[in-house]
Amino acid sequence: MDPASAHRFAIFVPAWDESAVIAPMLRSMLARWQQGRYRIYVGAYPNDPATIAAVLSVSQSDPRVRLVIGPRPGPSTKADCLNALWAALERDAVAEGAAFKAIVLHDAEDVVHPLELAVYAGWIDSHGAVQLPVAPLCQPGSQLVSGHYLDEFAQSHGATLLVRQMLGASLPLAGVGCAIRCDVLRRIAADRGVPFDATSLTEDYELGLILRAMGVRTAFVRVAESPGGPPVAVRAYFPATVHASVRQKARWIAGIALAGWDRTGWGRLRDVADHWMRMRDRRMTLAMPVLAIAYFASLCWALSLACHQLFGGAMQPPGALLGWMLGLNLSMLAWRLGMRIAIVARLHGWREGLWAAPRMLVANLIGLLAARRALSTYLGLLGGGPVRWDKTAHQFPGAAFDPAPAAA
Repeated sequence: MDPASAHRFAIFVPAWDESAVIAPMLRSMLARWQQGRYRIYVGAYPNDPATIAAVLSVSQSDPRVRLVIGPRPGPSTKADCLNALWAALERDAVAEGAAFKAIVLHDAEDVVHPLELAVYAGWIDSHGAVQLPVAPLCQPGSQLVSGHYLDEFAQSHGATLLVRQMLGASLPLAGVGCAIRCDVLRRIAADRGVPFDATSLTEDYELGLILRAMGVRTAFVRVAESPGGPPVAVRAYFPATVHASVRQKARWIAGIALAGWDRTGWGRLRDVADHWMRMRDRRMTLAMPVLAIAYFASLCWALSLACHQLFGGAMQPPGALLGWMLGLNLSMLAWRLGMRIAIVARLHGWREGLWAAPRMLVANLIGLLAARRALSTYLGLLGGGPVRWDKTAHQFPGAAFDPAPAAA
C-alpha cells in the first residue's frame, strides 16, 4: 500500500500552548513520512506567540506544514480549533482544485508511525473513519503514574475495542491516530454548520457515536508493522504526575460519563450491544462511589483488625453469605488482574506486565480524584460555565520538558 499513489491526506494538529513540543513533533512527522501526498495543518491561537513561532520555524522551510491562526484568542476548545483547520482546508481545496480524501487527527505530542498513512490508504475507501491503536510511552521516573496509561490503553485498544467492533457497537475515536473521510465530515457540517462540536469536552468520543448513528462504517485497524512485530500504532508520552493525570482524566470523565451522557443519550432502541458498551463508557458514575466505599470499608477492617490484635479479642468471622460474596469478588478481581497483566505483557513485555498489578491501585486513586474534579466541572457546565480547553503540559521524546504550563 503506497499512500502517495492514491489519496491525499490533511493532518490536523490543534495546538494551544504547545511551543515546547510542536516543532520537534512536526520534524519527526516529516522525517517519518517522507513519501505521501499530505499537508499538515497546525492550529494556533493569536494570543499564543510562542507556539506560532515554533510552528513557523518548521513551516518556513517545508511547504507541507501550514499554520492556521484561529479567529479567537485561546483557550477555546479542541473542537473549535479543529473547525478553524477545517475551514482552512476547504478554502485550500477550492483554491487549488484538488480535494483531500480524509483528515487525520493528531496531538502536538504524538510520535507517528511510518506506515500510518499506508494503513489509512488501505481502509479509507471502504470505511468512513479508521482508528489505529494508541500505545503510550512510559516516561522515565514515572513508572506508576505514566505507566498506568500503558495498562489502560493495552486493555482498551488491545481487547475492548476489538470486542466492541465484533459486536457491531459504536466505536469511539481516540482523537489521535484516526482518519475521517472529508465527505463524511461535510455531511456532518451540512447538518450543524461545522464538523466538530465546539461545545464538547470530548469531541472525538462523540464523533464516533455520531458516525454510527449516520450509518457510517468505522474500523479499528490493528495490523502488525511486520510479521510477528508490534502493531502500527501512535506513540506518545502521557502525564507523569498525579496532578496532571487527574486533570486529564477529569476531562475524560466529565466529557464521556457526565456531560457526554446528556449530549449523546442512547442508541437505537433494540441495539443491545451498543447500549451495553455505552453503559460501560459511563460506568465511572457508579464505579467511583462504589470504589470509594470499598476502600473506606477496607481501611475500617484493617483498623478493626489492628485494634483486636493490640487489645485482644477475636474478630467476628464473616457470615456464610458474606464469605461467599467476598470469595466471588476476590476471584473476579484475580481474573481481571490476570487478564490485564497478560494483555500488557503481550504488548509491552513481561516486566511491564508485572507492573500492571501495583499500577491498578494508582489508576484507582487517580480515578477517584479525577471523578471529584469531573463532577465540579460538570456542575459548572450545568450552571452555564464556559467549555474550555483544560490541557496538560506535554513532552515529546528527546525534547526538553518543563512541567509547568507556559500559558494557563
